Amino acid sequence: MIITLKDGSKKEYGQAMSVLDIAKDISEGLARMAACGEVDGEIVDLRFVVDRDCELSIHTASDSEGLGAYRHTASHIMAQAVKRLYPNAKLAIGPSIADGFYYDIDSESPITADDLEKIEAEMKKIIKADFPISRFTKPRDEAIAFMKERQEPYKVELIEDLPEGSEISFYEQGEFVDLCAGPHLMSTKPVKAFKLTSLAGAYWRGDEHNKMLTRIYGTAFPKKAELEEYLTMIEEAKKRDHRKLGRELGLFMMHEAGPGFPFFLPKGMILKNGLLDYWHELHRRNGYQEISSPIMLNRTLWETSGHWDHYKDNMYTTVIDEQDFAIKPMNCPGGILVYQSEPRSYRDLPLRIGELGLVHRHEKSGQLHGLMRVRCFTQDDAHIFMMPEQIKDEIKGVASLIDEVYSLFGFKYHVELSTRPEDSMGSDEDWDMATEALRSALDEMGLEYVVNEGDGAFYGPKIDFHLEDSIGRTWQCGTIQLDFQLPLRFNLEYTGADGEKHRPIMIHRVAFGSVERFIGILIEHFAGAFPAWLAPVQVKVLPISDKHAEYGQKVLAALEAEGIRAEIDTRSEKIGYKIREAQTQKIPYMLVVGAKEEEEGLVAVRSRKDGDLGQKSLDAFVADIKEEIRIKAN
Repeated sequence: MIITLKDGSKKEYGQAMSVLDIAKDISEGLARMAACGEVDGEIVDLRFVVDRDCELSIHTASDSEGLGAYRHTASHIMAQAVKRLYPNAKLAIGPSIADGFYYDIDSESPITADDLEKIEAEMKKIIKADFPISRFTKPRDEAIAFMKERQEPYKVELIEDLPEGSEISFYEQGEFVDLCAGPHLMSTKPVKAFKLTSLAGAYWRGDEHNKMLTRIYGTAFPKKAELEEYLTMIEEAKKRDHRKLGRELGLFMMHEAGPGFPFFLPKGMILKNGLLDYWHELHRRNGYQEISSPIMLNRTLWETSGHWDHYKDNMYTTVIDEQDFAIKPMNCPGGILVYQSEPRSYRDLPLRIGELGLVHRHEKSGQLHGLMRVRCFTQDDAHIFMMPEQIKDEIKGVASLIDEVYSLFGFKYHVELSTRPEDSMGSDEDWDMATEALRSALDEMGLEYVVNEGDGAFYGPKIDFHLEDSIGRTWQCGTIQLDFQLPLRFNLEYTGADGEKHRPIMIHRVAFGSVERFIGILIEHFAGAFPAWLAPVQVKVLPISDKHAEYGQKVLAALEAEGIRAEIDTRSEKIGYKIREAQTQKIPYMLVVGAKEEEEGLVAVRSRKDGDLGQKSLDAFVADIKEEIRIKAN
């Protein structure tokens, strides 16, 4: 058999070989570091026996696939430790996730944050014991009986959901056996740099009608230094929590009267409007026309769009004049109706329609999280209607626009191409054409990307932009979705140069995504210290004493006359206290005014970022800050 490796080189073997044995044949060092394999695109154990020609990649914990196997093993070690300490505990699921792992546990004895250290100590004993990890399978009926015997009802339910005739896989380490598809490391010993980080409640299978389980979160890395770096980032993230800063800086609030429906406060509205003003400017420059569509439309429209069948559980509905209506979860059908409102010609295309539309989606209460996960939000949508030959140029234009947005705020980003999901509509031909159009546009732009199989929208493939913030976390915000389906379902047309009717192709795209969520990301990215152009208060005037309050008021009036957002602190406090408080409020500039400044018509400038900048004339300071605002400097 011929094995083609990731670098294109080939290995030939006369008999079947495990992935681990192939790794040893390539390099003993690679075998020591190997965590799992990938055979023809499928992630497998190092135990997996290769018996045919194939493409093989061997993953270590330094890549995402190998790190997943490493963390999955850590989750089993944690579950084994829990079973040792709480023998009556029942295990649910314990996967690896993007930044670590978790296990959901049903325990009669409550597990608290104080118990995490005890569980960690037991995990260390399991790791030190270096238990070999082995895999075995059982037929479905035997697997059910096996898990019933071990008194694991959640595992029994999982197996019962699998088809008759299935072969069920288990992993064993020491006395511990778990239902699992894998992959896992070869033994417990390599898992050394780990930490249990938090506890949360989680409904079994995410259904609020089921029992609430205890979810234990943890993380693991191949090197201690990587773990320490991650834990430092977590501590920094706590300080930057947008919910905490939003409250302290007076930006937004949540209220039990509307769970998941944020209230923006006056300073938060200044921030939000600053973003929206930039959005309007950007879209005018890029040839978009702005519309506003109704917040509620009737059932027939949502049936035509496919949302009623594919998204109804997340939609808020009502009845008006004995007809079903839904509050819009997306803006696209409204944009389509605008397209249909008059005859269109090839001369009108591409037609770029932008909308800042308020959408509502039902999220479960346990999933709500500040501005990051809400039930209503402003989506900075745009829909582009075009001819087939315009696809690549329009995709490039959108990608360039999104790049400008993220670069403005100092975000790095990476790109994913998401392909057809199982729950989709449309022909194979249309999906293949749409996916290839996105792929070739990315290739022509020279953008590096990874393929995210099966994660497209139900009506078309998409390009997702994942931005990286100032402490290394990633967020999915921008997206470009190519849609052949809705133009077909709504029978959209344009008259071509040949005088015949043709069907346009549609792009759905966002840059911010959810404006509210983007604000939450910005709060954490900047730790509330927004650049001057976005800051709700750009300047704080600080009179040294009551005697200088009148001059301070003149400075304030001059700033406001120039359109600069400013406040004055006239309290009878020491100037050091006023400066510290202005810094706590994250205000970009402080203007200290006393006898000398009043006498000479100056201001003493302090920068939040650079400290004392010395004295300047007020006109010079105004010119400097207005230029900083104009260029939207960070």
